[in-house]
Amino acid sequence: MTRADPVFRETSAEPAARNVPLAHLSLELGHLYREDLAMGPEGLVRYFRAVAPWAAAAREACRARLVRGTPRVATCFLIDDYFAPFGRPDEIIPMLMECAAEAELPIDYIAREAGCAVADGVPLAQLVEHHIVNDPVPGSNGDRPPASESGWLCNGQRSPHTAAAQAMVDSPGWSPPLEHAANRHSIFADVQLWDETGGERTWSCAFLAAVWQLLRLGLLRDRDEPVAVPHPVPAVLPDDWRQVPSILRMNPRAAPFSAYRTVSVLGNRFLSTEHGVRTILSQIAVERAAADQLLQRADAEGFALPADLTRRVEYIFVDL
Repeated sequence: MTRADPVFRETSAEPAARNVPLAHLSLELGHLYREDLAMGPEGLVRYFRAVAPWAAAAREACRARLVRGTPRVATCFLIDDYFAPFGRPDEIIPMLMECAAEAELPIDYIAREAGCAVADGVPLAQLVEHHIVNDPVPGSNGDRPPASESGWLCNGQRSPHTAAAQAMVDSPGWSPPLEHAANRHSIFADVQLWDETGGERTWSCAFLAAVWQLLRLGLLRDRDEPVAVPHPVPAVLPDDWRQVPSILRMNPRAAPFSAYRTVSVLGNRFLSTEHGVRTILSQIAVERAAADQLLQRADAEGFALPADLTRRVEYIFVDL
């Protein structure tokens, strides 16, 4: 049998992706970076109070999509411990929970951004990288390497590179980049996925945020098993972020962490990053078994769920 020959298997022999519990909506209440701590507890309370009305609107929109029953909504918050670990988790996490509670906006789950790179020994970012399907450019000659080699992913056709034109050959001249399926005018995005400064790969914020969205959508598997499963909050929090599970379940009665849809309430400063996230998600081929399961389960619940991943991800950008 050659490599080109088809291989037939019984359907029952195909591995099945294990289901994960699902909420209807994963509602992100924000990110926390080192500089945000400068706000202090009073500033964090003001922040959560500013987020609260938008979070309420997201809950109501979820309710309107549900044909029957009560919507299951889980709130989450992401802490950046990947690029510049800061503070002690046994101090920051309680402060964050107290400030959110004072603003009457409780947090169900707290996640670490480093956990979007590696969680419980599983290299999630690398796993997602392997699911990138480059969008081919019509008429391209292969002069640009794929994203897996270059670390860059775009949503269309880049401007041609003319610096290496042969001597005595007329340069084709400049032409603009073009967005695939543009709506009359292009909005071209070229997103860096990682760098390898110093010989070690560092994933970009946009790529880790894309992993974060896939986790929240319940679409990541490692050998058909769920990844980054939330851990209950320990009685005593560690003082080192590396000892904190990737996702902590702060509320034991919370709805499931993963959900059919996501909404993120974020400051305007995240707009360009999230445009990059959507560019990445548009070129990710998720496991078919997991994707089909979610569509079937949503249909059984009477909850509208588009096949296009980017349509399941929504944002509310606010001047926070």
